Parts: sequence; structure tokens; C-alpha cells
Amino acid sequence: MDLSSDYIVVKALEDGVNIIGLTRGRDTKFHHAEKLDSGEVYIAQFTETTSAVKIKGKALIYTKHGSMMSGDNAASADKFAGGI
Repeated sequence: MDLSSDYIVVKALEDGVNIIGLTRGRDTKFHHAEKLDSGEVYIAQFTETTSAVKIKGKALIYTKHGSMMSGDNAASADKFAGGI
């Protein structure tokens, strides 16, 4: 496994944030799921198996491309620049 592959950091801002890993290949399928409570942090790495991640609920998401917020009334994560 290439340890330099892309990853994301997800910080839950409410209880019950769902993170779902999706497979690569001809058919995209769910292969892994996590549920976070408020304040929990999850680090996901893109691998030979994982090509996408679906996030449901209010969370801050940090990537090498920038940060964003998911969930209802999602705002720019820039105002949360205080970090994880």
C-alpha cells in the first residue's frame, strides 16, 4: 500500500455522522461504514480498494485541496480555521 496516497480528515459536529467507503472498479459498492459522535475525528485514506467516501451529517472535512462542511446549512469551513 502506498502510504503517500490521498486522505481526508472528518470531524463530526453532531452525533450520528455516517462515513461510508465506496469501492473502485466497474461497479461502485459500499465496503465500509463508520458512525461518529460529536467531536470524534476519523482519518480515511484512499487506497486500491477505496475510491470515494460519502459523508452524511454535519461534519468538517479537511483535504489537501481545502476544507468544507457537510450537513444542513453547510457553510464555509474557513470560519472553523481553529483546526481539528
